[in-house]
Amino acid sequence: MATAHKAPDVARDGAAAAAVVTDITELEAVFDAAVAADERIEPRDWMPDAYRATLVRQIAQHAHSEIIGMQPEANWITRAPSLRRKAILMAKVQDEAGHGLYLYSAAETLGVSRDELLDKLHSGRQKYSSIFNYPTLTWADVGAIGWLVDGAAITNQVPLCRCSYGPYARAMVRVCKEESFHQRQGYELLLALSRGTPEQHAMAQDAVDRWWWPSLMMFGPPDAESSHSEQSMTWKIKRHSNDELRQRFVDICVPQAESLGLTLPDPDLRWNEERGEHDFGPIDWSEFWSVLKGNGPCNEQRLTQRKQAHDEGAWVRDAAAAYAAKHSDHDKDRRPAAPGTPAEATA
Repeated sequence: MATAHKAPDVARDGAAAAAVVTDITELEAVFDAAVAADERIEPRDWMPDAYRATLVRQIAQHAHSEIIGMQPEANWITRAPSLRRKAILMAKVQDEAGHGLYLYSAAETLGVSRDELLDKLHSGRQKYSSIFNYPTLTWADVGAIGWLVDGAAITNQVPLCRCSYGPYARAMVRVCKEESFHQRQGYELLLALSRGTPEQHAMAQDAVDRWWWPSLMMFGPPDAESSHSEQSMTWKIKRHSNDELRQRFVDICVPQAESLGLTLPDPDLRWNEERGEHDFGPIDWSEFWSVLKGNGPCNEQRLTQRKQAHDEGAWVRDAAAAYAAKHSDHDKDRRPAAPGTPAEATA
């Protein structure tokens, strides 16, 4: 008797499973067609789990980089050489905090909470850009970060304004506009130092010497060693490979360095007429992987300060949540009753 009832159940389960597979196949086809047509994928749209996971990883790393990246420059706010320079630097650091806000908000549309992402950052389960694990030793480093680091960021991020995921693409429009100001500020600062005293020129050159190679590493490992790049390009999360973007950055920086009167620290750097691009020397990828694994000059310091700031700010978050809850309840009490509702029901 039990066997007689089991066969129809198996048949029904099999039919249901086949229907689910068919539905998923259709959803994947709709998703693939939208990506191929350069249409935006929005939070309510169906998307593959791997696409969602890739976006969460990339957007979270980007957001973490923005807030960790506040530290190296904030180190110089109290030591800026003039009130004008101090105001510029404070505005820039404030912008970076805003960029983190935009990006965490974009990540939240994928179903993850900000608390979850920050917990993964603080526990080392998610990364931030390795560039921010280098120290800012002199005032000229602020200029080098603006020109090189923010310049590399712009090169990498402008194509993200056409990312297939809508919230990320829209956040990047404003981020890139503000980063372009940061890059110009860094260039202008280095220009002033380069045209200053011999000591100031030497300071600028020293900063460029130290930040050039880490800036080239910002684009990620070579394409042959990148585990995510090809799939991200297929999904149009990224539009260009790591090596393509790195080459574009080098070609942009060479004439700018000449205008600054500074030398890029690469004896192999030269124009290749046949390729129409600059040749440049080999990157020390062992340094990149070492810093990424936590062995950079400032890895421990950066995370320690980030966790300390997060813990010390808990009372602000609690107060803001309590204020929001109080006013939500207050607004609910003041909301007018629906027509026809007895007065005693709202008392």
